[in-house]
Amino acid sequence: MAPASLLDWSEPRQQWRYPKGMTVTTRIHNSQTIKMQSTIDLNDKEADTAYKKICKFLRRLKSKKCKDGNKATTVVATPGAGPDRPQEISYTDTKIIGNGSFGVVYQAKLCETNETIAIKKVLQDKRFKNRELQIMRRLEHCNIVKLKYFFYSSGDKKDEVYLNLVLEYVPETVYKVARHYSKSKQTIPISFIKLYMYQLFRSLAYIHSLGICHRDIKPQNLLLDPETGILKLCDFGSAKHLVKGEPNVAYICSRYYRAPELIFGAIDYTTKIDVWSAGCVLAELLLGQPIFPGDSGVDQLVEIIKVLGTPTREQIREMNPNYTEFKFPQIRSHPWQKVFRARTPPEAMDLVAKLLEYTPSQRATPLGACVHNFFDELREPGMRLPNGRELPPLFNFTEHELRIQPIFNNMLRPKYSQQSGKGAQSTSATSATGTDVNPASGLAVPGTQQATGSSVGEEAEAQVSAAQLPDAQQSADSSQSNMA
Repeated sequence: MAPASLLDWSEPRQQWRYPKGMTVTTRIHNSQTIKMQSTIDLNDKEADTAYKKICKFLRRLKSKKCKDGNKATTVVATPGAGPDRPQEISYTDTKIIGNGSFGVVYQAKLCETNETIAIKKVLQDKRFKNRELQIMRRLEHCNIVKLKYFFYSSGDKKDEVYLNLVLEYVPETVYKVARHYSKSKQTIPISFIKLYMYQLFRSLAYIHSLGICHRDIKPQNLLLDPETGILKLCDFGSAKHLVKGEPNVAYICSRYYRAPELIFGAIDYTTKIDVWSAGCVLAELLLGQPIFPGDSGVDQLVEIIKVLGTPTREQIREMNPNYTEFKFPQIRSHPWQKVFRARTPPEAMDLVAKLLEYTPSQRATPLGACVHNFFDELREPGMRLPNGRELPPLFNFTEHELRIQPIFNNMLRPKYSQQSGKGAQSTSATSATGTDVNPASGLAVPGTQQATGSSVGEEAEAQVSAAQLPDAQQSADSSQSNMA
């Protein structure tokens, strides 16, 4: 068996082979050196044998000690970015910090750099490539958690293999911060909400520009460093590169944050489902509780209709054409001023309204949200965190980011770095047709649905509950192959 470091570990089993023409060096008795040319390309049986041997090798890896004397675990890992050049890494001080249906997350410390890391361990299906790994290896952004290494390990059962993602460690989540304020019967300072949401929209603009939809935006997946104020999007276990015309599973995204088109069973949705989820997160931070709580799809839809009113036939058609003939109870929308607290800034409610649109194409883009005047305070000179520290990097846009929607580039820069940017950010434009165009979204703003408040009565709730929404389990069962 060749040294493990010479194998291609980028994929499990099927991909383990020697590169053709590779020189393999073997030492015998530490004296003689033999060099030979190898053109081995393993067949299925040989690949399976190599796979078992490597699992055995992983179990036998010798223990090392870190500089502080603590016992360490040593593995052969591949860097998350760059060429596939496996190398030994050692880590210690391992402890569980999270678990779920996906697997387990550990906190550990790299011996080489003394850096704290997180290791996400998930069961690997040897029949398929791991989508999360493939996506994370493509991502490089200051507001997305970084994949440092990945490696495979064997499980307790025969032929059981786990994929281990070595990630940068970020100590808190927006969920924990929000819960802390809620338990103290306080609201999160509006400056924090602006800081967190702005960075979330930057991360979404980046992944959406690559065609990647996260599909599980929620406070628990927004990592936060309370000292620096830096937010990083994590957990790409549900993420997928969306291709127009290819079906996707509708039963995706966590409760409270599911876009209405998902509740309607759409399988041809777009990255705008992430925008809806982000709008739910923003509303939750402003309210101190989820805006659309519900134990089922029907409950969720009832809560949405209570606020947004009954969707029009055209809106339903855009969400899912199969539901255009269904008779929903006619409920008038609830004014945002009555949904939120009295002191909620008007610009915050305006942004929420532009994110929580029934029609996916009418929702603001992530960069459109970034230039909304709700975030103007972040662009003011001398703006600092409450602890006195400077703001984290918010305007270090890469060339890639500036190519996403060039129309917003001047508005993305801080006011003090522009000579005439103030007017561009604070005023609305009017299109040739006379339709108002909001500079924050770059989209035509339809006539508002907001009217004098009217809540959903018991009879209306019963009518909505009678809607034959797609069965959740049936949708979940359809998540095989590409639809997942």
